[in-house]
Amino acid sequence: MLENLFNLIKEQSSDAVINNPAIPNEKNDAVIADATHSVADGLQGVLASGGLQSVLSLFNNNNSGGNGLLNNPIVSNIISSFTNKLTTNHGIAADQAGGIASSLIPSVLSSLVNRTNDPNNSSFNIGSIISSLAGGGNAQGGAGGFDIGSLVSRFTSGGLDANNDGHVGIDDIISKVTGGAQQQQAQSSGGGLMDIISGFIK
Repeated sequence: MLENLFNLIKEQSSDAVINNPAIPNEKNDAVIADATHSVADGLQGVLASGGLQSVLSLFNNNNSGGNGLLNNPIVSNIISSFTNKLTTNHGIAADQAGGIASSLIPSVLSSLVNRTNDPNNSSFNIGSIISSLAGGGNAQGGAGGFDIGSLVSRFTSGGLDANNDGHVGIDDIISKVTGGAQQQQAQSSGGGLMDIISGFIK
């Protein structure tokens, strides 16, 4: 999932990064890696704090427009994180960094949401995104052995209570995802996510 996200951001970054005179060409890939880390780390942070439903609502097709995304607190936090990385890691002036982040991140997330919701596009699906951020390598068996892919698809289609007994059990799912994301964050404190992302730089 992270490599697909890195490549998606690279595709979307021609104006904000690659053709931007404020960013030297030799720093393009490092900036794209920082953007990838900001998105992945931002989503993982929300999952680790019990925000599975917030992440799922972000991936709702109705919220995929640029303006709708700008008003989403998850997106605002990712923009802020990336702005900080641009100033700290690359010496870009704060106002320029804010402009770059506010241009690139909503466009990337809008594209990510659209591709995730496109049944003809297999590069992303919500199950694998959540599972990879919560401790599983794919949609099956991540986050404490739950089949995240099928659970999420049933949740997002409103059919998680399959036997209509009134007990949805979403708290159990959130708890598993939260615990898995917290574990991943703890393992990543030594630079895990960024180490993986840095490996995509050719």
